[in-house]
Amino acid sequence: MASLKEIKSRINSVNGTLKITSAMKMVASSKLRKAQQAIGNLLPYERQMHGILADLMAGEVSAGDRYVEERPVKRVAIVAFSSNSSLCGAFNSIAVKHLSEAVARYREQGLSGSDILVFPVGRKIADAVRKMGLQPQGDYSGMADKPSYADTSALAQKLMDMFAGREVDRVELIYNHCKSTSTQVPTCETYLPVSLDAQEYRDAGRDRDTGEAALDYIVEPDVAAVLEVLLPKVLYLKIYAVLLDACAAEHSARTVAMQVATDNGQELLQDLTLQYNKQRQQAITDELLDIVGGTMA
Repeated sequence: MASLKEIKSRINSVNGTLKITSAMKMVASSKLRKAQQAIGNLLPYERQMHGILADLMAGEVSAGDRYVEERPVKRVAIVAFSSNSSLCGAFNSIAVKHLSEAVARYREQGLSGSDILVFPVGRKIADAVRKMGLQPQGDYSGMADKPSYADTSALAQKLMDMFAGREVDRVELIYNHCKSTSTQVPTCETYLPVSLDAQEYRDAGRDRDTGEAALDYIVEPDVAAVLEVLLPKVLYLKIYAVLLDACAAEHSARTVAMQVATDNGQELLQDLTLQYNKQRQQAITDELLDIVGGTMA
């Protein structure tokens, strides 16, 4: 049985840990609110842009074909998102597992390690890529802590150039989608080639009752010229939106993890305090018995 001094030491240690987890929870909650606000401001704009793009590309227009072309996958690029640090529950392990499944799927299709190019956004996923025997295609860990439209645009342009130059035949995005504060959904999306069957984006620009286009576009100078400018912007926005979503999921997971750690610490503190009081009371009782026994003698 532990002595009173040992129990008191454990109580002090748990109290110190509780201060840390409580502080980390408050910091993560603050970052989560900012991330949710950022993605909440971006999503309506991004969806409307996708809706316009889907409507314009529905016609017989050749512009943007280099980003739409479907071809057999002989080389693939995967952009995988994780955090730079731990203490966020199963957030990183889920992302790594999802990436491992995607890599295994492509290896079953006959692709070698040199045909699977992984662009890791976050140190945890970069470390996992090396353990898989693959070489990370650059260091993008800075984007995981501080989402930047300029950085994501540069990455998006690189991926677009690789796809248009036939260096890769498909580009996928793997990340944890922030469905709610307590739920992060592992998601795998095809970034390139651009899919024209994304109904949720088409619906963004259509009337809910009639199903017709909500706006009658006046395009100047012509649809092809507009698409040449619009399509890259939409692709830039897509990666930026995914990065914000992954950051929100990270802060959400860390908030929940720190809340669970704080709750567990408080339960442990209660048990230790009860044990300390019982042993202290037992020690007092033993001393009283000794005194009474000595008096009677």
